[in-house]
Amino acid sequence: QVQLVESGGGLVQPGGSLRLSCAASGSGFRIDVMGWYRRPSGQQRELVATISSGGSTNYADSVKGRFTISRDNAKKTVYLQMNSLKPEDTAVYFCNAGIISTMNLRDYDYWGQGTQVTVSS
Repeated sequence: QVQLVESGGGLVQPGGSLRLSCAASGSGFRIDVMGWYRRPSGQQRELVATISSGGSTNYADSVKGRFTISRDNAKKTVYLQMNSLKPEDTAVYFCNAGIISTMNLRDYDYWGQGTQVTVSS
């Protein structure tokens, strides 16, 4: 069984920074693409950023130049460094991972439980 556990959310003032972490636990799998999504209150979930196992990244236009996604494959962890935060970045942030079972080579989509990020003065 694979679990994704997020940490690092909280309350920050506009212009501030936060770093989110998401660690995958379990065995018998390898991780393909990892990413962060967010769901502002009353809105649908949206892509924030993704990173491939080789390190290729993709960002939503709204966060380019402010957010940086990275990963540590040895630690099975993905990070999201968020700088110059704006009130419109307020949302629940979810970690996502494409998991490939080493037993049957099937791929599965896993999600973390979500962590609240609030940007407010």
